[in-house]
Amino acid sequence: MAKYMVIVESPAKVKTIKKFLGSNYDVCASQGHIRDLPKSQMGIDVENDFEPKYITIRGKGPILADLKKRAKKADKVYLATDPDREGEAISWHLAKALGLEDKDIHRITFNEITKNAVKESIKNSRKIDMDLVDAQQSRRVLDRLVGYGISPVLWAKIKRGLSAGRVQSVALKIICDREDEINSFIPKEYWTLEADFAIKGEKKLLRAKFHGDENGKIEIPSEEEAKKIEASVKKAKHEIDSIKISDKNKKAPLPFTTSTLQQEAASKLNFSTSKTMRIAQQLYEGVEVKGYGTIGLITYLRTDSVRVADEAVAAAREFILEQYGEEYAAKIELKASKKNGKEEHNVQDAHEAIRPASITLTPTHVKESLSRDQFRLYNLIWKRFTASQMSGALYETRSIKIKSGKYYFTVAASRVKFGGFLSVYSDEEDKIEKNTLLKSIDKDTKISLEQVEKEQHFTQPPAHYTEASLVKQLEELGIGRPSTYAPTISTIIARRYVTKEQKNLYVTEIGEAVNNIMIKAFPEVVDVSFTANMESLLDGVEEGNIKWKEIIKNFYPDLDRAVKAAEKELENIKIEDEVTDVVCELCGRNMVIKYGPHGKFLACPGFPECKNTKPYLEKIGIACPKCGKDIVIRKTRKGRKFYGCENYPECDFNSWQKPVAKPCPKCGGLMVEKGNKVACANQECGYVEAKAKDNAL
Repeated sequence: MAKYMVIVESPAKVKTIKKFLGSNYDVCASQGHIRDLPKSQMGIDVENDFEPKYITIRGKGPILADLKKRAKKADKVYLATDPDREGEAISWHLAKALGLEDKDIHRITFNEITKNAVKESIKNSRKIDMDLVDAQQSRRVLDRLVGYGISPVLWAKIKRGLSAGRVQSVALKIICDREDEINSFIPKEYWTLEADFAIKGEKKLLRAKFHGDENGKIEIPSEEEAKKIEASVKKAKHEIDSIKISDKNKKAPLPFTTSTLQQEAASKLNFSTSKTMRIAQQLYEGVEVKGYGTIGLITYLRTDSVRVADEAVAAAREFILEQYGEEYAAKIELKASKKNGKEEHNVQDAHEAIRPASITLTPTHVKESLSRDQFRLYNLIWKRFTASQMSGALYETRSIKIKSGKYYFTVAASRVKFGGFLSVYSDEEDKIEKNTLLKSIDKDTKISLEQVEKEQHFTQPPAHYTEASLVKQLEELGIGRPSTYAPTISTIIARRYVTKEQKNLYVTEIGEAVNNIMIKAFPEVVDVSFTANMESLLDGVEEGNIKWKEIIKNFYPDLDRAVKAAEKELENIKIEDEVTDVVCELCGRNMVIKYGPHGKFLACPGFPECKNTKPYLEKIGIACPKCGKDIVIRKTRKGRKFYGCENYPECDFNSWQKPVAKPCPKCGGLMVEKGNKVACANQECGYVEAKAKDNAL
């Protein structure tokens, strides 16, 4: 009979760990949280020091009963939940639910599921870290106060079933702000010049880019200016002004954190953040590998640390020396980047970076045992870690400045002198621009102009957020933590506040409505700086410097006032369905406007007797420039708003920006709203004017 009991979170870990510990250990899974706040009520006693009310999660009763039965038979119970705030809190809840006394609590953590790591953790069991538990409790209570306080306001104002989240609402606002930037962006015209030069004794032409004059770089704002420079260059004498040859070092990349793994997997593998975390979890928990059995292939996947254990550094160095040679092994241990001149401190620095559990298990070794996606992610993690322990790359760069009268052109190229980490891992930016012609050019080389090409361009608006770029932005702003990025994005997509089209994230009509109410009624909740500061306070709880209930006490009064003010405002507004002049063809009633998962739609007020619905095409009071019929607000299949002709598909007019009635005074074309301006839709026209305050254009 087993003497000891080990409780992990995931059933997938049970088999792996059981194999390491043998028959004396009963390994079982809690399958995540056992206790939580109730769904049917707030669950926080705001009158009694914000004491949370925890209950057994519905459906977890049989699991808890089984754990209690097995715990009674065990001499020792080891709580082996994940090594982070959430895992510590699950262990605390298990201890409470199982009735473990303090002396009976043996908390163990391991950063990788390997035999050595698991056995070592058993030797070094500890008590539950209440600072970690309280940090998770404070986050959970804050999120519950925000969600259960604000959601009823959204129900009353927009539609039932909507909800607000503390971090999700900020993420939504960040996406909405970017949409506003894009919609209000007015392109600026600029031109570029490139010249082809003939080199004496060479058949191939040398292409150089226009740079400027002796005072520095010159921007070319118009065709007129481009023609003026072109004419001057064509008449000028051309000569090599300077040649600069230099070496450039590129440091090896740092190993992955949760954030950088999500970004790189999105970029290189086209994985969503949730898919990346799901597959990484599988690699961490254990995979059946031919010749090794079930083993964990990577270290813990939720981390913002780039620290690497000394043993892993030593193993990596030995592997690199054997496989690549002395010159490829890093001479010094890599350190985290610094911010504001100070060494970056991470609350999860007890963790390591994400790395392979064993560098000797190369992607080739495990390929046959993994699914395609598992292999691709493991390959990425293995290569990034291996590269992080290698020496930097050395480039030779060669740049030439050509003098053409009073103007200058430049051409540059580079080559790799020593690949270093590039032999394992490289990015798009590491691609080398080669130009063999540059080697044959010196100061005395005779050159002549063959042709000059000018090209018109327009500045581009900021890019729409992708999951990867949103994760990067959230991390840079200090919002959320490694465990929250993927669920935050998944939540706002699942709620249909945001839609994803070809990697890009777009705000839906529902998302826009929710964001507008949050900004108006709860500005502090969606304030980026406030939310980032809140994350710092939660870190302070984890570090033992702040009592968790103090944060709640300081936060709740302002939230409560804002909710009451919003409720009072709503009491004075009788929110009824807007009646339209569209008649239901089934029963003759005038149809009303309702909100659905994708935004507004028309519904018969006779529901449930009459269930007729149809799309709501909201007219904006402007005629289509192509056919003269009304322009209406339409939505893409995934809910993104645009403006199109009501006569579609016969008329294919559409615009992402809202058209205005006034034609362009310069070219007579369509004008559209751009923030607080209106501009000609034809960017080559370039006409812009301030938007009338009454919007009556």
